[in-house]
Amino acid sequence: MKAVVFSRYGGPAALELVELDRPTPAAGEVLIRVHAVSINDWDLGLLLGAPVVNRLQAGLLVPGRRRIVGSDVAGRVEAVGRGVGVFRPGDLVYGDLSGRWGGFAEYVCAPVERLTPKPEAMTFVEAAALPQAVALALQGLVDVGRLRGGEKVLINGAGGGVGTLGAQIARLSDAELTGVDRGSKLEKLRALGFDHVLDYTREDFTRTGRTYDLVLDVKTRRSPLGYLRALTPGGRYVTVGGSPSRLVQTLCLGPWITMRTGKSTRVVILKANKDMAHVNELFESGALRPVIDRTFPLHEARDAMRYYAEGDFVGKIVVTVPGAD
Repeated sequence: MKAVVFSRYGGPAALELVELDRPTPAAGEVLIRVHAVSINDWDLGLLLGAPVVNRLQAGLLVPGRRRIVGSDVAGRVEAVGRGVGVFRPGDLVYGDLSGRWGGFAEYVCAPVERLTPKPEAMTFVEAAALPQAVALALQGLVDVGRLRGGEKVLINGAGGGVGTLGAQIARLSDAELTGVDRGSKLEKLRALGFDHVLDYTREDFTRTGRTYDLVLDVKTRRSPLGYLRALTPGGRYVTVGGSPSRLVQTLCLGPWITMRTGKSTRVVILKANKDMAHVNELFESGALRPVIDRTFPLHEARDAMRYYAEGDFVGKIVVTVPGAD
C-alpha cells in the first residue's frame, strides 16, 4: 500500500511517500480502506517532535513507534478481525485514531470502539473533517463550558476546525458570538455567523474591557490569571489546546481561581469519539457542517502539511486517497 511516512523530526519536509505492507486487523479491529484524512495540530507536533511530549508518543530521538501521522480518518471497512460483530466489510465509517494515528495511508487498522457509522449523506471529506474538532468543540462548550442560551461566547482561534464547528454549536443556543483570529480570516468568520471579530495581532481580547460568559480557547498562550479579565462574574474559561506549560498552569490553578473569584478556568481532556451519534444527528438535520478549506491528494501530503503550518486556512484541511472506491 502507499503511505506517507516520516523517519526523522523536522516538519513537513520529513514526509515521504513509500510502499508498505498492508496491515492486518487484530482481534477487535477492522481494516479500513482510507478515503480521506484531515490534519490536526497533533500531526504537525509529531512531525516537529515539539513540544517534547510528542516524542514520548513517537520516539525520543527518531520516530520509530509512530511513523504515519493522521488520526481523523474516513473510509470503508475492508476486513474485520476476530470477535468483531459491529462492522462488516463494506461498511462506511469514520473516527479519531489519536494515539495510534496511521491515517496518511491507503489502509489503516482501527479498534471498533474508535469508529462511527458514516451517514450516506455525509461525504468522506466531511467525515474526515469532523471527529477531533467536533469532539473538542462539544466537550469545550457543552460538557465543560456548560453553555446556556443567549450567552456571550468568545472563541479564540476561531478560524480552525474547532472554532468553525464550535460557532455552529453555540448558535444552537442563540449565543452572541465573538471570534478571534488573524486579520486575513475575519471576513470569512463574519460570513460563518460570528457577530463580532477581533484581529489578535491588533487587539488583545483580554484587555478590551469587554467580557464574556464563556471563552473557548484553542490557542492558549497566556497565564490563566490573564483570562479572568475577559470573564463576566461567574464566567467560564475553557481551553482545548495551546502551550503545554500554560495548560498545566490552568489545570493546577483552576480550583484556587474558582475559590477566590467565582470564575472558572478549565482544561478539556479529550474524550475521543464521544457523542458521535449525536454529531450524526446534527449533521443529518443540517445544523452542523464542517468547513473545508482545501483538499490535497495523498501524494501531496507534504504540501498539505506546509499549508497547515502556515496557519492561514479557515476550517479543515483534508487529504484524500486516490483510488479508494
